[in-house]
Amino acid sequence: MNIDRRQLALSALAIGLLGVVPAFAALADEDAVAKSVEVFRAAQLASDAKAFDAICAAELSYSHSDSRVEDKATFIANATNRKTKFLSLAYQDPKIRVVGTAAIVRFNWMSENEAIADGKKSATKLHILMNWQKHGADWKLLPRAATKL
Repeated sequence: MNIDRRQLALSALAIGLLGVVPAFAALADEDAVAKSVEVFRAAQLASDAKAFDAICAAELSYSHSDSRVEDKATFIANATNRKTKFLSLAYQDPKIRVVGTAAIVRFNWMSENEAIADGKKSATKLHILMNWQKHGADWKLLPRAATKL
């Protein structure tokens, strides 16, 4: 069998592209996870129960920095109870790593809140770990944990 240079070059190019396709898929998944994280942040700012319900897995385990752990229903109820309002909420230095159908997200949470009852303001600084799981084309928050900075 004779192989000319054109066939050899095309074969080498095809083999090289096989390694690029998964890299593009991983970047697309990272972008999708980043968008889901932003949807979650926006839901926190707006106290949006519908958005939380859509973005969180049914098996959600939401851990707070004070050691409280909530399931999905409890988290949504507490996150939308309107006892406080966010004056600002930033997710700083986000890092996203996609591993198959899971994604690990870490960032620093910086917020300022105001209590509705008395207008008292407070600031919060936390380190957050979120794990997202791919459900079809969507990414759902499965566990979330926080520690104080």
